[in-house]
Amino acid sequence: MGFVRRQAITAALTANAIRPVPGFRAGIPAFFAGWLTGELAPHLLGLTTADALAHTRGSRRDWRGLALAGLSSAGLAYLIAQSRTAVRDAEDALVEGLGVDYVEQLDAKPTPADLATPWRRIANPFAFGRAARRAGVEVHRDIPFAPYGRRGLLDVYTSEATPASGAPVLLQVHGGGWTIGNKDQQGLPLMQHMAAKGWVCVAINYRLAPRDPWPAQIVDVKSAIAWIKEHIAEYGGDPDYVAITGGSAGGHLTALAAVTPNAPEFQPGFESADTSVQVAVPYYGVYDWAGASGLRSAELMRDTFLAPRIVKRRFADAPEVFEQASPLLRVTPDDPDFFVVHGSRDTLVDPGQARAFVQALRASSKRTVTYAELPGAQHAFDIFPSIRSAHLVRATDRFLHWHWSSWRRERLSTGAPEPVVDGPEAT
Repeated sequence: MGFVRRQAITAALTANAIRPVPGFRAGIPAFFAGWLTGELAPHLLGLTTADALAHTRGSRRDWRGLALAGLSSAGLAYLIAQSRTAVRDAEDALVEGLGVDYVEQLDAKPTPADLATPWRRIANPFAFGRAARRAGVEVHRDIPFAPYGRRGLLDVYTSEATPASGAPVLLQVHGGGWTIGNKDQQGLPLMQHMAAKGWVCVAINYRLAPRDPWPAQIVDVKSAIAWIKEHIAEYGGDPDYVAITGGSAGGHLTALAAVTPNAPEFQPGFESADTSVQVAVPYYGVYDWAGASGLRSAELMRDTFLAPRIVKRRFADAPEVFEQASPLLRVTPDDPDFFVVHGSRDTLVDPGQARAFVQALRASSKRTVTYAELPGAQHAFDIFPSIRSAHLVRATDRFLHWHWSSWRRERLSTGAPEPVVDGPEAT
């Protein structure tokens, strides 16, 4: 491929990352092109610069390609600068949702290094195994929690910092449109980070559509929560404190599980099990299966994807199924604390869904509701370490540690015993 063509492709990818191609049908290709370009902008900028410099050393210079390289470099520099604002955007959201003094309630305040861009870590964003080993993280793999073979397995993440008992627990639910995905493919930066700080992290598989239509997916998430309540103490976790997180379809399942504790329609055969969680952090989730928000994009998702592929029933024939599956329509005053995260340039899930869900939560919930909408962020921005995802991992860390500290104080104020942490303190 020639220099001009390479630079034309780079320029098109950069333009799409800055302003994705609009339209519901263009959402998927716009996502794939914009997601990698935006999150790997520093790497692409380096390659573009090197390509242009190599071209200038040749005997024949094509100024069209050099002009395109210059435009791409300017656009990529803009994307990098925009990604770096995530630290401020997330912190502003935490202050708005939790109060200006929330940092004072943390066991350890963030240092300047915690708020800086970790350039060394993102230089090789796919070195997950090396990062885990460096942090002393151990993964206990393929533990059965449900009788569905590979889809009924989970992994437990611990580290040298995990106490013998009383550690907070974080459940990670993978995404993939309810049809694909695996427990060791998503949420790795956050789980490795939290496990290194003493949390017990659990990543689950669940049955996938269309082979197993809805509600198999949420039933399996509920089964995993029930398993945690019964078995997580064996790994040092506190079964009374479970946080839940996930992205995309995992964000939907995270939110739905959080707003439907002990819901019998999602707990066939284990109706008496406790499936409540204490806090939820859904990333770029789907909150409106029924089209109740009035968003045309939500209606199109419902009718062209959810109905034929996931539910295997038309909305007109079974509206109650879609309504039961919509976190937006299941909000109550007793919902747990939420930290909702979405990208402003998400072409797969309209950020309007997140705004509607947050508005509904804030209108009724007795708990805190924090919302961070990240300028320029596409769907799935946290799959691997990038500038933006690194800042959001650490912001989620601060939110979860704030909540863990607040939960312990609340237990003490009500006369309940504080969790006994046997070993290194989970901070």
